[in-house]
Amino acid sequence: MDKPTAETADLRTVHVELGARSYDIFIGHDLISTAGSRIAAIAPCARAAVIADETVFALHGSRLVASLDAAGIGHVTITVPPGESTKCFAELERVTLALIDEHIERGDIVIALGGGVAGDLAGFAAAILRRGVRFVQIPTSLLAQVDSSIGGKTGIDTRQGKNLVGAFHQPSLVLADTALLDTLPERQFRAGYAEVAKYGLLGDAGFFGWLENNAAAIFAGDALARATAIETSCLAKARIVAEDELESGVRALLNLGHTFGHALEAATGYGERLLHGEAISIGMALAFEFSVMHGDCPAADSERAIAHFADVGLPVSLSQVPGELPGAEGLLDLMTQDKKMERGKMTLILAHAIGDAYVARNVDMPTLAAFLKRKRN
Repeated sequence: MDKPTAETADLRTVHVELGARSYDIFIGHDLISTAGSRIAAIAPCARAAVIADETVFALHGSRLVASLDAAGIGHVTITVPPGESTKCFAELERVTLALIDEHIERGDIVIALGGGVAGDLAGFAAAILRRGVRFVQIPTSLLAQVDSSIGGKTGIDTRQGKNLVGAFHQPSLVLADTALLDTLPERQFRAGYAEVAKYGLLGDAGFFGWLENNAAAIFAGDALARATAIETSCLAKARIVAEDELESGVRALLNLGHTFGHALEAATGYGERLLHGEAISIGMALAFEFSVMHGDCPAADSERAIAHFADVGLPVSLSQVPGELPGAEGLLDLMTQDKKMERGKMTLILAHAIGDAYVARNVDMPTLAAFLKRKRN
C-alpha cells in the first residue's frame, strides 16, 4: 500500500503522467466551491458547459454555478437523467446537439458533474464535439472518484453490451470532492466500494488488508479513512494508466471481475435491479472462484476476498441478483461481447492470490461454460 501524502484528510493531489495530456486529481473537502478558480487556471477565457446528472445538480449545482460565476466563467447547463440507461445513443445525440446549439467551441470546456454515467456520457460528447473539446471531471460518487473519472475511458452502452461505443479522451482536471459523498445513497456508496477493494485485490495485498481493518470507518463517514482509500485507489489507477493508456497491456488488470459483471449488467438491463458495483462484486467473486477451479489461486484467498465483500453487504453470487437471469449459455454469449475478446478467444482477468491478478488469454470456452452452469444451479 502506498503511504498517504498526508496524515490528515486535507487536500491531496495525485498526478496522472501522460506527457502533454497529463493532469491532476485533487482530493479534498468542498472542492466544488473552488472549482471555478481551478478551471480558470487551466482554461483561461474559456466558456463552460456543465453536463450534470439532474439529481446531483439539484443537490450541488448551485455551488458549482456560484464558483464559476465567481471566477468569471460564462456557462450553460445541460442535465441528463440519472441511471445507466442514460448512456445511450439518444442521450448522446441530445447532449452533443445541445453543445453545438450553445456554440461551445474547441477552446471551451465541458464539465461533467455526477457519477460514472454523467462522466462517461459527457466525456464522450466532449471527445466527438468539434473533434475534441477539453473536459473536467467532478465525480460525485465513490465509484467515479476512484475509477471511472480517471484514465480517459468515455462511452455509451448498447443492447449488446456495456461501453461498446466510446473513445479514449483524457480529462484536463479531476476534482474528487469527498464532501459530496455525504449525500450519496447508501446503496450507491456500497456499490462504489467494490471498485476500491478491486485495487487491493489486483495488485496491493497490503491495501486490501488495510480495507479489511478500516471498512467500518469508511462506511461510517470517517474523513481520514475515506480520503486515504480514495487517494490510494487513485494512485494505483494513475500508475497503471501512465504505463498503459490505451489498455494494450497492464491496464487490462483494472477489469478484474468486469467481464462477468458487465454480462450481468446487460442481462439485467442496466437498471436499478443491479448496480455496476454490485455486478462487479459478483464478477470478482466469480473470477476468484474460477481461478481456484483452475488451480491458479489458493481457496483461502478466494474465500477471504468473497467474505470481505459479503461483510460490507455486497452481493457475491448469481443467486443474489433479483429476478431471472439467462442460463449459462446466455451469460456466456453476453461475455463474448467483452472488449478484451481477441479473434473469438476469451480473455479474463484472474488471480494467483490477493494482490496478484493476471491476464488469462485463450480461456477454454467449454470449461467456462461448465463453470457458469454450476454457478447458475
